[in-house]
Amino acid sequence: MNGLPAAAASDALVVFGATGDLAHKKILPSLYAMEARGGLKVPVVGVAFSGLTPEKFRALAAASVRKAGKTRPAVLKRLLARLRYVDGDYRDASTFRALKEALGGAKSPAFYLAIHPSFFSTVIEALGAAGLAKGARVIVEKPFGRDLDSARRLNAAAHSVFPESSIYRIDHFLGKEAIENILYFRFANSFLEPIWNRNHVADVQIVLSESFGVEGRGAFYDGVGTLRDVIQNHLFQIVALLAMEPPSGKTVEAQRNEKAKVFQAMREIRPEDVVRGQYAGYRKEPGVARASDTETYCALKLHVDTWRWAGVPWYLRSGKRLPVDAAEIVVHLKPPPQRLFADHPSLLGRSNYLRFRLAPCPAIAIAARVKRSGEAFVGERKELYLLNARAGEESAYERLLGDAMAGNGALFTRQDAVEAAWSALSTVLRRHGPARPYASGTWGPPEADALVAADGGWHNPEPAKGAR
Repeated sequence: MNGLPAAAASDALVVFGATGDLAHKKILPSLYAMEARGGLKVPVVGVAFSGLTPEKFRALAAASVRKAGKTRPAVLKRLLARLRYVDGDYRDASTFRALKEALGGAKSPAFYLAIHPSFFSTVIEALGAAGLAKGARVIVEKPFGRDLDSARRLNAAAHSVFPESSIYRIDHFLGKEAIENILYFRFANSFLEPIWNRNHVADVQIVLSESFGVEGRGAFYDGVGTLRDVIQNHLFQIVALLAMEPPSGKTVEAQRNEKAKVFQAMREIRPEDVVRGQYAGYRKEPGVARASDTETYCALKLHVDTWRWAGVPWYLRSGKRLPVDAAEIVVHLKPPPQRLFADHPSLLGRSNYLRFRLAPCPAIAIAARVKRSGEAFVGERKELYLLNARAGEESAYERLLGDAMAGNGALFTRQDAVEAAWSALSTVLRRHGPARPYASGTWGPPEADALVAADGGWHNPEPAKGAR
């Protein structure tokens, strides 16, 4: 195995699944944005089994870019000039011979697998057999496995062709500016460290809510569900950023080491600590089984058994057809040890917190109580609100594609972290209660309220300002 050194840049990008939904909606528009910024300097080869010619593929790419937003003709022309196309079956060796020819003299290509997970091993092994893996790296879209055993098999298949340093497991959620800001905010501000532990933190809540349903992706979603599609990757990654220890150095591996330790410290989740739900009407969606028990909502209680976080409950929740589109974190701090003022104790218990709003309109808020005007010692909660969104930021896929091609693995997940995350879910993936029904536009099944009742109930994100 001859992996690409971390500092070397890719000299070509190959996108498997180049005519698929992910390429159409995310990858091709991101490549256009990279071209516009001057960050794309290599040929791009699309590979798919769609019966297209290279000319028709370029037309498809142009339509994808135009649909995503305004385009500049000169930039689009430069992008289209970079595009090449290979049409063929991923199970046919001739497809990879044609790919080798299309790559020309490229010595260190990056292979992006924007394809169904069932083809990951097939394509990786075919790249090795065709002699295309030498000096290359492979970028794999989530989900990386569907449980611990399948993740181990997929890792074994990937490692038979590529070393770990050349495998980039992509989770687009990690490419968002607001996610990166969690890490920066934690370790760039000294006032947090004294309170960022079990002595001062009462609980942590993380929610990713979507107001829409499966949107025509029923056949795919019915085989995955919220626990695998969102909790195991997106929300677990946020837990790692919040719970990790300070890295021992500035290197990528130092940071990834600390994140992996968080996954390894996750206590295996019990069935009684998980509530699954399914929105009314889900079984009528195209591609969904009539008797489906797949969850479109999941809430769970998690523990990270480290010295810093022992005894602190982490509450994770995600679902479709909920009241708002939002991703938010709330770190509740413990109340003062004595009640000195006339405020109700229940108000004091939720007075101090840090709130990270990841989407929409990323922001950070710090909450505290301040005295109201008058003689009475009664206060009200106020937030110090730090808005962090800026126009013109890189999209998640633009950032991740650029980092992978540059050999920067900071935003990508390592094998040991993937397997440790699946290990925490091993029991509940096999054994769990039925998916409870809930109405669209609500915050999920009422059974989920019992999970967090002892800690004051769920934090429900509010609609973004200006949203209806």
